[in-house]
Amino acid sequence: MTLVGAWPALVLAGLFEVGWALGLKYSDGFTRLVPSVLTVIGALISFWLLAYAMKSLPVGTAYAVWVGIGMVGTAVSAMVLLGDPVNATRLAGIGLIIAGIVALKLA
Repeated sequence: MTLVGAWPALVLAGLFEVGWALGLKYSDGFTRLVPSVLTVIGALISFWLLAYAMKSLPVGTAYAVWVGIGMVGTAVSAMVLLGDPVNATRLAGIGLIIAGIVALKLA
């Protein structure tokens, strides 16, 4: 019996990737204890969920979707939370990543 399907696990893994990527910023080079611990826990959960999803999804598809969710989520979150620049080129790049994720899901 499976806990969740491969695709929901993969999406969750991507969301945890966003969390640990942002956590790296907040950990200040692993000099702040709580953000550092949360970052490591988030990374472990993300990798575990990715490995779980890869049991039934093609490795290339699963990895690319995981990275894509992490990239888009981290870029958007950094724009909203950290004041990263928002411009047409950045938004177009995010759009292309999303298009790639959709294409891999449909393949």
